[in-house]
Amino acid sequence: MTRTTALDALHRSLGATMTDFAGWDMPLRYASERDEHNAVRTKAGLFDLSHMGEITVSGPDAAAFLNFSLVGNIATVGVGRARYTMICRADGGILDDLIVYRLGETEAPEYLVVANAGNAQTVLDALTERVAGFDAEVRDDRDAYALIAVQGPHSPAIVKSVTDADLDGLKYYAGLPGTVAGVEALIARTGYTGEDGFELFVAPADAEKLWQALTEAGAEYGLTPCGLSCRDTLRLEAGMPLYGHELTTELTPFDAGLGRVVKFEKDGDFVGREALTAAAGRAETAPPRKLVGLVAEGRRVPRAGMPVVHEGQVVGEVTSGAPSPTLGKPIAIAYVDAALAAPGTAGVGVDIRGTHEPYEVVALPFYKRQK
Repeated sequence: MTRTTALDALHRSLGATMTDFAGWDMPLRYASERDEHNAVRTKAGLFDLSHMGEITVSGPDAAAFLNFSLVGNIATVGVGRARYTMICRADGGILDDLIVYRLGETEAPEYLVVANAGNAQTVLDALTERVAGFDAEVRDDRDAYALIAVQGPHSPAIVKSVTDADLDGLKYYAGLPGTVAGVEALIARTGYTGEDGFELFVAPADAEKLWQALTEAGAEYGLTPCGLSCRDTLRLEAGMPLYGHELTTELTPFDAGLGRVVKFEKDGDFVGREALTAAAGRAETAPPRKLVGLVAEGRRVPRAGMPVVHEGQVVGEVTSGAPSPTLGKPIAIAYVDAALAAPGTAGVGVDIRGTHEPYEVVALPFYKRQK
């Protein structure tokens, strides 16, 4: 059965085109996805992300348990801070990429683990299995939260106008409890667009009130409701990986160019340590295919799964591709042979239905906001 968010009726009243995404009925776009994309880059966008999977981990051993279960060093995350990390299988394959928020004080440590919608059950099952032997509790809180994001250069001004929380003191990858438009929320300075912004975790019953208050506060700033379609082009321009595309169980973090998230120096063993140590060694001596950016010289749009070619040979595969509203050209992220991964490498193309279209190899990300 398809699940709906607390804002389902509101999306439909706004004329959203809905789509099934990871078992959820979600807004794909409201009007023009290009306009929604450009609003986030230049003004601000409003997103319903309530399909994301929230899992609360608490108890005396919560930090040690998460250090064992995940590849990052969660024990060093301060109260009110967040960390990007991954959960891997014993063979090093990526089960999901996650953000972990440290909520509770030292005496009663509590963490909010946020998984991708399509992997939430997988992550919950893995954590539930791995908690044996630790004095910690894993709780499925997917129904306890709605998640609303405000992203874009005007997002601080918009959220500031409806909260007395200290947003100026809230760093990137930090979160603090506060009241937004009279609603209790976890206010996090995180996002998936390449822009400054906030993700607001609230009770589902409060979601509509918060969305309406943000809509009113954002009217003078050009705040635009945004669907999943532009969220994908925004993260693609920002070079951010998407699970199922750039990240899979067939790849380790080192294969994905994200070996930096694996912290071998942390105390104790962790799931996948042995396999990841070997993967790190391979990445040093014989780099696997590398993740690069590709910018089209023509107008044809590359899509996930299309072969990357060089001198008639297949040398890689596109993982994500779309027209880039910001660059005005089609772009793609692809895994290519390490020998061809340097920016400016000549002769690289994408096989689009039998035609080898020329592409320029570039460093990721395609777009970086001006601080």
